[in-house]
Amino acid sequence: MDDLLTTRQVQDILRVDRTTVYRMIKNGRLAGVKVGNQWRFHQRDVELLLGLAPKSEPSAVSQQKPFENLPINCLQSVQDVCAEIANIGAITTDQNGVPLTDLSNCGQFCALIQSAESGKKACLAAWHKISKQTDERPQFFTCHAGLQYARARIHLDDAEWSMIIAGQFYTTPPNHPVRDEEIRQLAARHNLDGDQLVEASHNLVLLDKRKQREITRWLKKVAGAFEQITQERADLIGRLKNIAAMSNMGD
Repeated sequence: MDDLLTTRQVQDILRVDRTTVYRMIKNGRLAGVKVGNQWRFHQRDVELLLGLAPKSEPSAVSQQKPFENLPINCLQSVQDVCAEIANIGAITTDQNGVPLTDLSNCGQFCALIQSAESGKKACLAAWHKISKQTDERPQFFTCHAGLQYARARIHLDDAEWSMIIAGQFYTTPPNHPVRDEEIRQLAARHNLDGDQLVEASHNLVLLDKRKQREITRWLKKVAGAFEQITQERADLIGRLKNIAAMSNMGD
């Protein structure tokens, strides 16, 4: 076990003031644990900041597995409420488009598509495809069923961990005779009832330009909220692990 440093010792080593140390704790750059009313820090974590400790031995926070910090139940609840208010579908996936949450506010059209195994696979392939977009800002994307989707990336410690995808809407009015025929072909491809799928498609949402802009802003805000929730949970887990490590020092 490495030595525990006081706040003053960290200030002296990093040559920063106390406020900067507290800011580093808050933004997750420095893991610390409170002993009574005083902060204590592992010497290794401080050395990592200075590049003096080998990176092959990560600190308590960085040792956590991907998605260990994602509070899925919390994200699902927030996602459900936001998707219902916006009247669109939404899902949170990993960085490759693999779902981490259930699909929120799933309309009848998408529910029918996903009732077929081949339809479900087509949706997964579409989410994987949107994950490969290089644009940082949300951009609209046409899925395999002809609907529009957009995504915002969720980062933790400057790395992309996941993304939130919003969709199951149109951005331009469909030509119904042409679109109905496309949907019948889609239904045949997935062995679904064509009339039922066409009827469900007539209830899909059409977003005007103003609403499209709102959705892209909404995505970025929700992704930002998810990042904050995840970072706070990562900080908490890191501190709990440090406390557990300190408790074992006398064993």
